[in-house]
Amino acid sequence: MSQNKQQHYAELAQQVASLVEGESDYIANMANISALLYWTLKDVNWAGFYLLKDSELVLGPFHGQPACIRIPIGKGVCGTAVSQNSTQLVYDVHEFAGHIACDAASNSEVVIPVYANGEIFAVLDIDSPLIGRFDQTDVDGLQLIVDSLQASLV
Repeated sequence: MSQNKQQHYAELAQQVASLVEGESDYIANMANISALLYWTLKDVNWAGFYLLKDSELVLGPFHGQPACIRIPIGKGVCGTAVSQNSTQLVYDVHEFAGHIACDAASNSEVVIPVYANGEIFAVLDIDSPLIGRFDQTDVDGLQLIVDSLQASLV
């Protein structure tokens, strides 16, 4: 609940809104958002998107180490976000039943669903090597960023 952290996310959300304004290509927008988050958030080792295709999540634009290409719905943190239709804030991924370890260095994670036309279209996935790296302020700030992306998907 740090004012500095909230301010940082507010500034990032403004940058994202500017990046996606007038650009309808979601791959380009997701690529820029991934880069922005990876390079501006402290203690993050992966930032990117998985796209919902048929009954699984497929790797989309990201920054970080190579990642799992396909994730079944209901599996891992990303698949759980889709099956439960909700944001997942994971303090310690090793305590998360069914966690998929795409990068052994990741210890905490936050996953936020991205909607288009009222349906889940993708998820934003952010990983950190630190246990407990993310809190509700991060969720709220990342949701602002997802909101800007969603506005470009309509």
